[in-house]
Amino acid sequence: MQDWVFRLRGPPRGSRLGMRFALVRVMTRLLLMAALLFPAAAGAQPPADADPALGPWFRSLLVPGTSISCCSVTDCRATEYRIEADHYEALIGGTWHVVPPDKILQRTDNPTGHAVVCWTPQRGILCFVRATES
Repeated sequence: MQDWVFRLRGPPRGSRLGMRFALVRVMTRLLLMAALLFPAAAGAQPPADADPALGPWFRSLLVPGTSISCCSVTDCRATEYRIEADHYEALIGGTWHVVPPDKILQRTDNPTGHAVVCWTPQRGILCFVRATES
């Protein structure tokens, strides 16, 4: 096989080198997926005024339709929100973001007294909990 063909296609299938090449490709893809799905929280700190007693409540927030925790105290913040036409918007970093309807948690046990948005720059809004209405 010519050298340029090997570079384009990789080693021949079934060969020992081909098996290693395939394994490296699979492992690379798995590591890339893990890095995208579970971004490192390096340097992420809870808000300065975070109440440690609220940690269990934040950990109980689940991505709608799954059993995956949508946030931790480092991803979630009290936020201002508003209703525009037929959707909610949350104020994140000085900018209003549309809250996708499938990210709204139907929780009535919000102990913070404020709306809470769980958000990362990589994944956007993960969860949104309305403020308790009085």
